Amino acid sequence: MAASKKMSKSAIATTLAEKTDIAKKQAVAFLDELAALAYKEAKNSFTLPGLGKLVLVNRKARMGRNPATGETIKIPAKKVVKFRVAKACKDAILGNAPKTKKAAKKKGAKK
Repeated sequence: MAASKKMSKSAIATTLAEKTDIAKKQAVAFLDELAALAYKEAKNSFTLPGLGKLVLVNRKARMGRNPATGETIKIPAKKVVKFRVAKACKDAILGNAPKTKKAAKKKGAKK
């Protein structure tokens, strides 16, 4: 399988426009609105069905080490945005077939 390069916003808009029979301008506007909505709603959590969820996480203060000097430093608490990938997305990308509950029970019983 040949390695593919990253898709630009323009390439994504072109592909969306072709697949949905809309103008490229409309596809670009859709992507812009989706991004704006995600930024606004990520304060709670923003789910993109089939892809994942943007969530705001409070990180605790912790001790770290300066890699240049080896000196121990205190890293303050802060808020960070994380993207949690949906199981369906992982399975589609990694090629894992969805397992049924029955198959999972059988596999666990054999061990």
